[in-house]
Amino acid sequence: MNDPTTSACYEIRVCGHLSRTFLSAFPGLRAESRGAETLLTGTLPDRAALHGVLGQIEALGLELIELRRCGGQPAGSRAGGERPGSRTS
Repeated sequence: MNDPTTSACYEIRVCGHLSRTFLSAFPGLRAESRGAETLLTGTLPDRAALHGVLGQIEALGLELIELRRCGGQPAGSRAGGERPGSRTS
């Protein structure tokens, strides 16, 4: 099982362009507009922080398009909690 205290990088795509007010709800994440979407990227320290970001997205009424883990897992650890087919071993 993944260590819940391990930092990981995430890419989170939401529908629409976020105002500065909305962006302030996601400190520590970088925002980039891509067409009609906003890409939030950054490293989150643990699963609780990820769930906090997802809760903010829901609370603000934003449409989540995609959540992708893009790295930060220690070398040699198993990807037990990831999607099927995402293992690299």
